[in-house]
Amino acid sequence: MKKISSGKVREIYEVDDDKLMMVVSDRISAFDVILPTPVPDKGKVLNRISTFWFDYVKDVIPNHIITTKFEEFPEEFQKEEFRDRSMLVRKLKMLPIECIVRGYITGSGWKSYLETGSVCGIKLPSGLKESEKLPEPIFTPTTKAEVGHDQNIDFDGVCDLLGKDLAEKVRNKTIEIYLKCSEYARTKGIIIADTKFEFGLDENGALVLADEVLTPDSSRFWPASDYEIGRSQKSFDKQYMRDWLKKNNWDAENPTPIPEDVIQTTRAKYIEAYEKLTGNKF
Repeated sequence: MKKISSGKVREIYEVDDDKLMMVVSDRISAFDVILPTPVPDKGKVLNRISTFWFDYVKDVIPNHIITTKFEEFPEEFQKEEFRDRSMLVRKLKMLPIECIVRGYITGSGWKSYLETGSVCGIKLPSGLKESEKLPEPIFTPTTKAEVGHDQNIDFDGVCDLLGKDLAEKVRNKTIEIYLKCSEYARTKGIIIADTKFEFGLDENGALVLADEVLTPDSSRFWPASDYEIGRSQKSFDKQYMRDWLKKNNWDAENPTPIPEDVIQTTRAKYIEAYEKLTGNKF
């Protein structure tokens, strides 16, 4: 099988002219660097969470999944190393933007707000506190950078890239999916502060949800029981790993192995997010 992409976490193989295999590894990245120590089972957790959400929003938008069933994979992928961490998907023409939606003011959005009172050109009410819920979710897309950081763009920039009609559809679907899923997650004790989606067009030009959906890698998950406005929040995502790296002045130029207890705590956070959201034991 021809490998056509190897990202920070995912491997993508071409099956034929219209199908791909997407395999989720146990790699973990932080600050745009793949860390030297993988997190056991992380790929399986991410794959299962995405599968859950793809199914949950299928009435809102079609997705790229053909099957996640091991016995229905191409023969080359019917090996144990691919079980539970892979999906056979339709090949799409992917849109050149990452569709970020923010329901709460935090992270780089909070930093931008403090400096300018706005995020990605969207003016926000004055007097917001860190981690506060926004009056309504905002669409703050970025470009997809091959190397380095993605660049923020405003909605006019999206219109230039996609055309006004498609840009509006993408923005509306991004917010609609976020609202449906964040309301559900709240009933499970999880606040989804922000997330990113990726979309593509199928052979008929229809908009299709792809890649991953609302995983701890693509989203900020906060425990609702610990939520408090005016400070940064605890999280179920890889923020724990990022915080440890920062606190220990970890050097990306000279990467050293991550201690086992940090790896196991990170693994437990991913699994807890999966179990809370889906109601299934991992």
